Amino acid sequence: MNTSSVIVTHGLTRRFGDITAVDGLDLTVRAGEVLGFLGHNGSGKTTTVRLLNGVLTATAGSARVLGLDPGVAGAELRRRTGVLTETPSLDERLTANENLTLFAQLYGVPEADIAGRVAELLETFQLADRAADRVSGFSKGMKQRLALARALLHKPELLFLDEPTSGLDPVSTRQVHTLIRELSRNGGHTVFLCTHNLEEAQRLCDRVAVLEHGRLMALGTPAELGRSLWHGARVEIEVAPQMMATALDVLQTFPDARDVVLAENQPVLTLALPGREHIPQVVERMVAANVPLYRLTPHEATLEDIYFALHGHEEVQS
Repeated sequence: MNTSSVIVTHGLTRRFGDITAVDGLDLTVRAGEVLGFLGHNGSGKTTTVRLLNGVLTATAGSARVLGLDPGVAGAELRRRTGVLTETPSLDERLTANENLTLFAQLYGVPEADIAGRVAELLETFQLADRAADRVSGFSKGMKQRLALARALLHKPELLFLDEPTSGLDPVSTRQVHTLIRELSRNGGHTVFLCTHNLEEAQRLCDRVAVLEHGRLMALGTPAELGRSLWHGARVEIEVAPQMMATALDVLQTFPDARDVVLAENQPVLTLALPGREHIPQVVERMVAANVPLYRLTPHEATLEDIYFALHGHEEVQS
């Protein structure tokens, strides 16, 4: 991965009257990475994207995006970035081809390149067979893919995606995830992914930044944050099916075991422990109860664990 920085902010702040939407943000985003920008609705994610694209001006602090000051060179910067908003607007009266052609012209794509670029993106996003169809007849997943294609028309160096899978069905979500991976790994794009979907961030992101009420609470890889912020251990145990009831009794009477869950249609239990040092005690209790253990697998902390640890919860809440 290229380690040069495409976004650098120092004390970036934006206030709306008495409300501070972004509060002293210090952030560096590396070229070629997928950065997950996590936070609940209203945490300041969308405001940050607008600041970084020069749509809003900062109340205080500074930012450099692709070497430019967004507050001064916003128009120039937006010619080099692509933005997919949470609710992208498409002209549903036009066809997919017409939508992309129109925006290619607005983005300043050379006229001689437009037809080829539009055809390439429609093929990439599996919409070539619907190119001549009006967007009004598209599913939400198809519209989302078309909007993502639109954001890539001018070959941006930096891509901002705001909740790109919000409201999508599982098949469309998987397609968007695959496209994001390809854009980063094979296309060399830097992706700034705003989401409150922790599983999505865990799957896609090289690093994550956690925002709360406009303030940056943590920044790092999921593994780094797990080691520093969540000191428990998640364990998956596979036992002999006929001994599942006994295994459950053992864990439910073990005071350090929490969140004991039985998997559907398989003899597998998951549980949380205060730390890895408690795992041998679990094994000892299972052996003492004559429960055959076929597998015991410790797992790294998930982003869900990390997120709730940051917000002061001792346990993950479902």
